[in-house]
Amino acid sequence: MMHDSTARMITPATELGSAPCFRTEIDLDTGHGDVVAATLRISSLGVHEARIDGQPVGADVLSPGWSSYEHRLRYLSHDVTGLLTAGSVLTVQVGNGWYRGRLGFMGGRAFYGDRLGVIADLEIRFADGHRQVVVTDESWTAGGSDVIADDLYDGQTIDARRRTAAPGWSLPVRVLDFDRGRLTPYIGPAVTRQDLVAPSKVWESPTGRILIDFGQNLVGWVRFTTTGPAGSEVRLRHAEVLEDGELGVRPLRDAQATDRFIRSGGVDFFEPTMTFHGFRYVEATGLSLAEADQLEAVVVHSQLRRTGEFACSDELLNQLHRNVVWSTKGNFLDLPTDCPQRNERLGWTGDLAVFAPSAAYLFDVEAFLADWLADLAAEQQAADGLVPFVIPDILKFQPHPPEFPDPDSTAFWSDAAVWVPWTLWEAYGSRDLLERQYPSMAAHVRRVRTLLSPSGVWDGSFQFGDWLDPDAPPDAPAKAKADPGVVATAAYYRSLTTVAATAALLGFAEDAAEFGALAARTRAAFNAEYVAADGTIRSDCTTVYTLAIVFGLLSTAAADSAGQRLAALVAASGYRVSTGFAGTPYITEALTRTGHLEDAYRLLTERSCPSWLYPVTMGATTIWERWDSMLPDGSVNPGEMTSFNHYALGAVADWMHRTVGGIAPLSPGYARVSIAPRPGGALTWCRSSLDTRHGRIAVSWTLTDGALEVTTTLPPGVTGILSLTGHPPVELTEGTYHWPA
Repeated sequence: MMHDSTARMITPATELGSAPCFRTEIDLDTGHGDVVAATLRISSLGVHEARIDGQPVGADVLSPGWSSYEHRLRYLSHDVTGLLTAGSVLTVQVGNGWYRGRLGFMGGRAFYGDRLGVIADLEIRFADGHRQVVVTDESWTAGGSDVIADDLYDGQTIDARRRTAAPGWSLPVRVLDFDRGRLTPYIGPAVTRQDLVAPSKVWESPTGRILIDFGQNLVGWVRFTTTGPAGSEVRLRHAEVLEDGELGVRPLRDAQATDRFIRSGGVDFFEPTMTFHGFRYVEATGLSLAEADQLEAVVVHSQLRRTGEFACSDELLNQLHRNVVWSTKGNFLDLPTDCPQRNERLGWTGDLAVFAPSAAYLFDVEAFLADWLADLAAEQQAADGLVPFVIPDILKFQPHPPEFPDPDSTAFWSDAAVWVPWTLWEAYGSRDLLERQYPSMAAHVRRVRTLLSPSGVWDGSFQFGDWLDPDAPPDAPAKAKADPGVVATAAYYRSLTTVAATAALLGFAEDAAEFGALAARTRAAFNAEYVAADGTIRSDCTTVYTLAIVFGLLSTAAADSAGQRLAALVAASGYRVSTGFAGTPYITEALTRTGHLEDAYRLLTERSCPSWLYPVTMGATTIWERWDSMLPDGSVNPGEMTSFNHYALGAVADWMHRTVGGIAPLSPGYARVSIAPRPGGALTWCRSSLDTRHGRIAVSWTLTDGALEVTTTLPPGVTGILSLTGHPPVELTEGTYHWPA
């Protein structure tokens, strides 16, 4: 374990004016035979790139990512056996990254510290069993680099002329005061390069600027090879959209998203690996049209295995699903962020709380989210049970903006402490994760209990509520139709029932009874305070009926009545979306549960704004933050908060997987599965599959002249129930079967 090492965190004795490089020569002990194993364990304050004799020690980039640095600093372990020779040189370059760079939408940088550093130990084992350890200490030296500026929001500047200058490794280092007890191995995967995308179009804008369209809104950077006079510069600015025929940078707010490359006079290869951008379009200065056509976009995100697939007869729905996938990839870069392009890129808890089920189907995210949940638990414990708005929590370092006065636990956002672990339990069946997160889950619902009003509902503290209700004023996204107390109390009830179930599962009988009783009181308070005698729920809008139905706050008869009212409201809206962050992920499920499947399909397949398919008709390749991030005339929404890569509203993919595709777990980890496709709308076929911990589950169906045929495949050891409308349930076992209905 690295925290037991004698390695010290070192930093240059003086600032160098560029991303510092650290260096040591490795003198192998002699007389012990060949090197049979060598492991480098390394972390940094800032993002690092380690090399032995110029060769990268691993495929990772932007390591050690962003964790709650004051509580957890992660390290990676690399097998470097094949790289070591006598006299090898180990170098580590460190950039600002999340540690010292700009963070957040309120300005400010270097929230965690103002000195970059590296800590590493290299353990070498020889044929005779001898062990040699090389550690970071005062014997290392430091030097400057060709990276003369680097920031995640603003971009990176590389001066290739510095590559040919004298290395200047004579600068001393000093030891930083650092608690090695904060060091912890990665739980989740590292960030790596995932794909290369070539330009789909290169042209000159109306003002003569060279623009490149990569055809896909993606996250990463651009690399290329160039020649030109020494000191000449190439500048690349990135954005997601065009506006008035030019690069649309206004949605970036003050993020510059610009990389600069200064030529050496020879052949230069440039790749800015200490920043990242969310972009589809690039404006290039200092390149010809022909040179711009040779650029490569490098897709970067955490190393996640794709597990779930979906396709159907409606190509617009297929594009919607692809957009969900790309928004997941773009925002699952070391942590689950809200957006990857503007001056924000934070781990907002509310977005993930609703999107986790979709993510857990599309990718194997168990370790990725377990790592983030470890930060959540650490931040929460330090805040006396309060789950912050963002994880890691940088907002605590800044004055709270006026719209978030004295924040406390907040429905949906703080509920991520409960909903995300339970989602991972359902998807992967990992009891260990529930055991690790249970104290955090319980602490959340106990803290909220102190915030309840005397009537037992949660209505007295700040709430985001049904954030970004499409009917809310553009500059006041929290002013939704749904009463915030209704939204918060419904969410609290869901958390209570979930924590009670978790406590029972883990054998904490007293806790299970405590939370079960509190859930019953909260349900009764909700009905007494918010549900009228005629079944109307306070604020009488789609979100309140949706949450009451899906979260189980109503009796069967009341739920049926609520479903009728919900369907009527959906029809009255012209089947356009009328819900915000709270209601949107669940409204199709609420309609389905109450017998309004066709209304759910009409809502899903509506094309006018606001709807899921409106952005698709406008050429979207990712999920937008606002339904109208781009207006029908092609102009960008004039509001300040407009992202074209936000996964939250793509949470409807969960309903597509479960209801259209027909795959849902009946027991944790899909050891037992429900196969229950519900065809509707104008769909004539659908194929879905999921790689589970037990193997691959697949379902396909076709509808021809009203006749439904279903094919199911279950792996060994998995059982299930096939449920088709109008037919008795059928027990399923492993194998592939065809079911004409």
